[in-house]
Amino acid sequence: MLRKIITKSDAAHEWVREFNAIDSGIIAKLMSIDIDDWQEVTMPRVGDRVYCFDSETYGEVVGIDNNDYTINLDDGTEITLSISDFEVERYSLLPMWGTMWSFGDGLDDEWLSDYDGIKLMSECGFRIFYSGEFGYFFGIDGAGYDFYEAHWIPLYEARGLHWHEEEC
Repeated sequence: MLRKIITKSDAAHEWVREFNAIDSGIIAKLMSIDIDDWQEVTMPRVGDRVYCFDSETYGEVVGIDNNDYTINLDDGTEITLSISDFEVERYSLLPMWGTMWSFGDGLDDEWLSDYDGIKLMSECGFRIFYSGEFGYFFGIDGAGYDFYEAHWIPLYEARGLHWHEEEC
């Protein structure tokens, strides 16, 4: 009997098919009804453009060590700040891609909230939002490239899933 080899990409595609896809307009409408129930919980990541409160300057996150963020300011100065000393600059309230998702399985939600999932998802390029009433939703700030290579497969790996055969 022949056994089908499933690649990491195939496994990631199968996993993502289980997610709930929601038009970003629906999320925006829910936010407008009760904005205080919603918060973005995305963690800063290397490459994020930031505004530093004390120096009133802009820069880019170039390194992260525990809760210390190394920021290269626009004038070339490098500083280290905690997360409360700066904010990530976003182009819009919600991710630019017109679809957001929520996990289809409670174990994934538990991983997100209890096991460093927010940090790991943020590192994979997702923006994550939380509503006390509706739970977690996430989206991608990007377009014009392979989302599976850039986001979904790294998330599959970060989640620690191993539903694929090792490739020889």
